[in-house]
Amino acid sequence: TIRARMPPYPNLVSDSTLVQDTIDLLTDSGGRAAASEIVDAVFKLSHIDDDLAGLLVADLIRNDRRFKIGDNNTVELLQDDSLSRLLKDLDFVVVDVEATGAKTPPNRLIELGAFRIRGGRIVDKFLSLVNPEIPIPRFVAALTGISNEMVRRAPVFAEVAPQWLDFVSDSVLVAHNAPFDTSFLNHEISRVYPGHRMINPHLCTVRLSRRALPKLDNHRLDTIANHFSIPIVSRHRAGSDALATAEIFLLLLTELEETHGIKDLAAARNFQFPELETSVATASLT
Repeated sequence: TIRARMPPYPNLVSDSTLVQDTIDLLTDSGGRAAASEIVDAVFKLSHIDDDLAGLLVADLIRNDRRFKIGDNNTVELLQDDSLSRLLKDLDFVVVDVEATGAKTPPNRLIELGAFRIRGGRIVDKFLSLVNPEIPIPRFVAALTGISNEMVRRAPVFAEVAPQWLDFVSDSVLVAHNAPFDTSFLNHEISRVYPGHRMINPHLCTVRLSRRALPKLDNHRLDTIANHFSIPIVSRHRAGSDALATAEIFLLLLTELEETHGIKDLAAARNFQFPELETSVATASLT
């Protein structure tokens, strides 16, 4: 559909392998290349007129904020300036999802909860049950307290998606085990906007807490909440878990800056992956 090809949300980008190949080529070329080079390497079409090459690439990267086409059909890969921004100046959306099971596909979302953090405090929220269009397994219903009856009249994700994408906008996503939540959200988004995914950078409170609170027995949400004396009113409900995660994240932000000197998003992302820091340090010694 036209809507799927031209999503009206700046945080949606194409998930096409051709787009990723274009990013790889531009990265290897110092961030800039002629459209004809891209058509030759990515589309495997040689001897294409420059203007036609420009049209082909423009269609490929339409509405994708990562790219810019300049004069003479030169394509530029734009830098993500959010990485250099100070954490205190960023908006964060702390999200939690509940689903019919642990893997996508075939499982679907049944609840979505999120809280916006701005200026060191929670300023807005997004809460919705979601009709998964498939039955909720008995053990999931017992775990979450969400029944088939509760979601029967809830909106399907296609109805929730526009409000969700508007709510997130260009914020940094935060979740406890972020790969799980973001993969579920992107799976649902790809069903509504085929071939697209959210581009928002994300942080994981599991990884952050492992580095910032290494002495804890484990880094499950309950354990960290208990460490900080943060109540979780309804465990395994998206709104309640997201609120607890947001309150934990605010305390982790203070810990990151005061104890570890981390002030910008790039440093926070790197802090999550000590193995990368070790490999970089090792490489610099060799």
